[in-house]
Amino acid sequence: MVYKDPVRQALARRTARRNALVGMGSLIGFTLVVVVLVSQTPGWPVVQETFFNREEFVSSLPGLLKAFLLNVKIFLIAEPLILVFSLLIALTRTLRSPIFLPLRVVATIYVDVFRGVPTILVIFLLGFGVPALRLQGVPTDPVFWGTAALVLSYTAYVAEVFRAGIGSVHPSQRMAARSLGLSIWQTNRYVVLPQAVRNVVPPLLNDFISLQKDTALVAVLGPIEVLRQAQIDASSSFNYTPYVAAALIFIALTIPMTRFADWIQGRMSKRQRAGSVA
Repeated sequence: MVYKDPVRQALARRTARRNALVGMGSLIGFTLVVVVLVSQTPGWPVVQETFFNREEFVSSLPGLLKAFLLNVKIFLIAEPLILVFSLLIALTRTLRSPIFLPLRVVATIYVDVFRGVPTILVIFLLGFGVPALRLQGVPTDPVFWGTAALVLSYTAYVAEVFRAGIGSVHPSQRMAARSLGLSIWQTNRYVVLPQAVRNVVPPLLNDFISLQKDTALVAVLGPIEVLRQAQIDASSSFNYTPYVAAALIFIALTIPMTRFADWIQGRMSKRQRAGSVA
């Protein structure tokens, strides 16, 4: 049992409170200086009227929130598909048997191609190219092809995250599982993947934060999501405040996700430190 000195604990708490107060005061002071400097610039009244118009913000916000539901829908559909497909690709790339060489080559080419092509180009190619073929039974819905493009693009990135997590598991874990009579599938299922997924949770959350923002790229195909709605509102009033409102909607969603990712990462770091001390 580890003895904790109450005097040292009290001193640590006082130091933490003092540091928090100093940091908060510094942040408030810096923010006030920036606000004062920006508000004193010659063009601030025009910028304020064009980008921070209160009436335009209030009038456009309900429509933007309604349109944002499409972004959330795309995200909720794409995220589980990306997790499944990327995990399969990562596992395929870790297969070492010569018989699986064709699968490894295909998986490697897929990852290289879709990591090299910008996501917006994938959206253009699928969203406009596939419906133009007029194939029987193939969907023409731009939301469908925009979501498919996001899935294809992000699967390539997340597959590499999973592959790094699988590679971080020490080979002795595999050898121990195999020595106990587990098959390759059982070794991956019960030994490798639980450790690999736990190691890559923070980068996975960061990728999905980026995915939530990139759902706005589907606007290039025409669906009325939050960015498209902001464009419509801005073009009708010749005021850019709806863009600022759309940005705040994304921030309101992504900041909690970012803080949650930071909390997960800090918790994992504490566990690792505790394990190394033990």
